Amino acid sequence: MLAARKVDGAEQFFTRAVDFGFSKGPGETLDFWNKEKVLGDVVWVIRKFRPDVIICRFPTTGEGGHGNHTASAILAQEAFTAAADPTKYPEQLKYVQVWQAKRLMWNTFNFGNTNTISPDQFKINVGVYNPILGKGYGELAAESRSNHKTQGFGSARQRGDAYEYFKTILGDAPKDDLMDGVNTTWGRVQNGSEIGLQVENIQKNFDPNHPDRSVADLVKVYGQVEKLSDPYWREQKKKGVADLIAACAGLWFEAYSAQPVYAIRDSVAITAQIYTPNRLPIRIIRLASNWDNDFNLAAGVDDSNMILDTNVLKTFKAELPVKKISQPYWLISDHGIGSYNIQNDTLAGNPENPNRPKIIFNFRYNDTWIAYERPIAFKYTDPAKGEIYQPLVIAPPVTANIRNAIYIFNSQQPQTVLVNLKAFKNGASGSISLNAPAGWKVSPESVSFTNKSKNDEWEQEFTLTPTGAKSQTGVLEAQITLTGDKETYNRSILEIRYNHIPNITIFPPAQAKLLQLDLKIAGRKIGYIEGAGDLVPDALRQVGYDVHQLSENEIMNGDLSVYDAIIVGVRAYNVDKRLAIEQPRLMEYVKNGGDLVVQYNNSNGLVTKNIGPYPFNVVNERITDETAKITVIDPNNPVMNYPNKINPSDFDGWVQERGLYFTKDADPQYQKVLRMNDPGEAPKDGAMITTQYGKGRFVYTSLAFFRQLPAGVPGAYRLFINLLSKPKVNP
Repeated sequence: MLAARKVDGAEQFFTRAVDFGFSKGPGETLDFWNKEKVLGDVVWVIRKFRPDVIICRFPTTGEGGHGNHTASAILAQEAFTAAADPTKYPEQLKYVQVWQAKRLMWNTFNFGNTNTISPDQFKINVGVYNPILGKGYGELAAESRSNHKTQGFGSARQRGDAYEYFKTILGDAPKDDLMDGVNTTWGRVQNGSEIGLQVENIQKNFDPNHPDRSVADLVKVYGQVEKLSDPYWREQKKKGVADLIAACAGLWFEAYSAQPVYAIRDSVAITAQIYTPNRLPIRIIRLASNWDNDFNLAAGVDDSNMILDTNVLKTFKAELPVKKISQPYWLISDHGIGSYNIQNDTLAGNPENPNRPKIIFNFRYNDTWIAYERPIAFKYTDPAKGEIYQPLVIAPPVTANIRNAIYIFNSQQPQTVLVNLKAFKNGASGSISLNAPAGWKVSPESVSFTNKSKNDEWEQEFTLTPTGAKSQTGVLEAQITLTGDKETYNRSILEIRYNHIPNITIFPPAQAKLLQLDLKIAGRKIGYIEGAGDLVPDALRQVGYDVHQLSENEIMNGDLSVYDAIIVGVRAYNVDKRLAIEQPRLMEYVKNGGDLVVQYNNSNGLVTKNIGPYPFNVVNERITDETAKITVIDPNNPVMNYPNKINPSDFDGWVQERGLYFTKDADPQYQKVLRMNDPGEAPKDGAMITTQYGKGRFVYTSLAFFRQLPAGVPGAYRLFINLLSKPKVNP
């Protein structure tokens, strides 16, 4: 979304809500999100940003299709009124004022099978050409939307007339323009009329070949803006006018670090550079930092020599001490399923850390001081891509990444735990230990390391042995102590790298989940056909299975009988076109005595509808309530009894949802095993179907095992292993 905003120039805000997955209705969504907290975030942003018009993408009545979409409209509608009410979230009024927007609109749509537009709705032409940009808004929108790459939202540039339709939800309905009734001139600001006249004069006299000739008048406007009594407009317009001054002056400046990563309490080597091509009376007064009030990167330079020379690049170097890691503010504390834990509510809305390391450039034009902020970036040159800027990373002195996210035990046998360590400072010495709860023993208790250099990486091996009950859970945490440092460090490092967005580096807790299962296993060798990607194979290896990824050649020409079961990964019949060709071989495997387990597929875009030996349909039905009651339709079915007896408690602790894209209209040859429903809905019995086919068994399951197994849900393991364990039948 931030990459899209870099294209279209809009500002982006975020609440503390977590995108927890699909939701059927807004009630469930708002329960997960903690409605009052998230509504407070929306109210805060409205009061701080002070929009005149608010537009919703989705309605409150459900046509948006997704509970999260509908919830966003509900929040907007409530926040429209609450933001103007001093009794709502009064603690915010220490920092902002109440604000009443002019109108709340819904941008109706005609998408898929849903058409919410009508000729009598207010409409605007969004296909207008902008001669300053040299492109139409349809082109700009497509470029912006195409940055939503994980959503597959790449779109062609649109040219020519295109109309968007709107319904007024609250406030005054517009007649001719979205901003009808809104004073968009300087007359809306107390004592702003004179500024408006100055701006008109600057625009009238602007020379595009000599923009520097407007600087003196813009500086006068800046001085007038500084005197405004309204703090909102004063800060908004100071920034806007300052940016215009820099643009017209050709004033360029930035700050960058010598290295991409520094450890806390180290000093960052900073280079600041300033340049202007024009002869203007601009002086450098001070280069400060938002992290250190006493810091002045330009210290020691005589004031009289600090006037900017024309077409000369001026460079300053210094070192800045840093004291805290560059962790996103919403990830500093642990959070729940539905919302992040923000320690300071006034940070809500910010898409990035507002206090990330910056250099504050203070300039003086005659007698007017103007300050600019620039984040400290790491700048380097890539041979293929050219000049690259990436965020500066402040890391713990040493990080520890436990190799697996979960360790699953099905016996008292020990397992090896590998920890990858990385130093971010020179001379790092100390020790690493693993803190395990009661019921597990770690050996050795700790391991020392000495004099590690910056960027050194090494691996440490520990042995973890369960000593407690047959069924138990816990959390394993890596802890690092450094010589001469009183603080204990327990952070791992996660780096996210994509070409279209800046690098993202976060420091999650250095933890792994521990799970001791009372689990019976029948059969060991599993063939796996990869789908859209999941972690099920790794989860099965954890409990002792030999899992082999099957290639097309092995499916078509290999001996499949060596596998006790074959699993088809999630959405494989959506993404693997070759499965339509391989399907007869899989059915032959079942007929000859094999056990084939197919996980969920999307109902759209199936490469074949003949997924099983007998007909059934995959439909867009799901159970999003992960606590939904499960009724066993066929208690004698082997999948509920062998080798593990499945009990109601095995459906406790499931995460995110029960299942998705259920089956329907299954042939009578199939046995339906489970029945469940979301609140207020009729029961559904298509979560799992099974049938005997020849000597073997076919199972199709829509249950979200791909979520449950990586999350370490004990009952999900027991049930899934039953699906892989076809009872032997005497000849």
